[in-house]
Amino acid sequence: MSEETSINSPIFGSIQASENVILNKLRKEPVNATLAYRLIKDQLIDEGNARQNMATFCQTYMEPEAQKLMAETFEKNAIDKSEYPSTAAIEEACVNIIGDLWNAPDQKQLIGTSTVGSSEACMLGGMAMKFKWRKEAEARGIDIQKQRPNLIISSGYQVCWEKFCVYWDVDMRTVPMDVNHMSIDVDKVMDYVDEYTIGIVGILGITYTGKYDDIKALNDKVEAFNQETGRELGIHVDGASGGMFAPFVFPDLEWDFRLKNVVSINTSGHKYGLVYPGVGWILWRDRHFLPEELIFNVSYLGGEMPTMAINFSRSASQILGQYYNFYRFGFDGYREIHLRTQKVAMKIAKAIDSFDIFEIYNDGENLPIVCYRLKDDANVNWNLYDLADRLQMKGWQVPAYPLPEDLENVEIQRFVCRGDFGMNMANALIEDIKAAVAELDKANVSMHADEGPHVHGFTH
Repeated sequence: MSEETSINSPIFGSIQASENVILNKLRKEPVNATLAYRLIKDQLIDEGNARQNMATFCQTYMEPEAQKLMAETFEKNAIDKSEYPSTAAIEEACVNIIGDLWNAPDQKQLIGTSTVGSSEACMLGGMAMKFKWRKEAEARGIDIQKQRPNLIISSGYQVCWEKFCVYWDVDMRTVPMDVNHMSIDVDKVMDYVDEYTIGIVGILGITYTGKYDDIKALNDKVEAFNQETGRELGIHVDGASGGMFAPFVFPDLEWDFRLKNVVSINTSGHKYGLVYPGVGWILWRDRHFLPEELIFNVSYLGGEMPTMAINFSRSASQILGQYYNFYRFGFDGYREIHLRTQKVAMKIAKAIDSFDIFEIYNDGENLPIVCYRLKDDANVNWNLYDLADRLQMKGWQVPAYPLPEDLENVEIQRFVCRGDFGMNMANALIEDIKAAVAELDKANVSMHADEGPHVHGFTH
């Protein structure tokens, strides 16, 4: 076939349309761009609709203007400060804006960086605590080789903290959740602290349930401990979900740098910061809490600019997408979006509760997510995995999973409401839930009755 004939052939009359698109090695000859686009796009056709993905906190919609700006800046390397000084200034502006949202006491002493999501940010926060602990422990005469350092966190942690502890040789000490404490048990947390504790992580929005740890009460416990021991034990707040939600919806909630012992905070810009994956942020209230060994200098406008990210070369497009949202929405715009999202979540929770067979764990009031389980006396012949299957027939991706240690026999289901999930979509979801429950009641059979507790759907 001649090149001209190949280019003009119908896409679905081409040789490539009769072949598997997923390759194990490179083909010898190139493929027409339009043909490649069409066939690869079609390869993705059997995946779920991201807007109907109720499992993820990650943003699934941005305004066309934001998408255009991001698409036009894919090629900008975020680490190249001298080549792209305006982009560097915008990243710094984002840090300052977030620091203001988090009530940083002195913006001149504030330091922070963008990251590739909250996982990198958590790694940086953990590393800073470990390095600072090591220096202070040596000054106190502690044998740092005697045992491994440890980190205290709720058992409802996100897996990135487990990764941090494995990667950096830190023991994870988890404070178990129970039915009375669906977040960290502040009355027990200090029982886990010793000379080798590098810090405590408070979670502003536990992945499993959306509950906030009581950071203020935790701060009071840490302050009493530090006063008694002369230590400078710090709190890192994992605000992956709540860090960009609470400042707008609960401005009076004390969880951030207003608390003396909160030394660092991370958040995901791609969650309630309303940016596509993946961008995260970490800030330290004062340079004192970020050891110098973790700060590297890069060339910037003939001078030097500090960088502390683990990743190096990456596109600046997500940073610019974050700034677009800050510039475009302002405080009131974010607040309006988040309050509406909260109302949507609470409406779904009310509808779920009306069945009288579910126990609500989170009604969307703190974070806009809805968590529930089947009541012990529900008297149905199906389970949450069956309900997830039924909803998936309508396109809704809804996870069902067991809670963490000591609660692993409790299976719950969770809906995450994001900024792009409007009341019209909520009404459609509620009607589909009603239909699914009615169909399951009539079916009188469970496809998952003999299965033990397991994760059904991704719960990030």
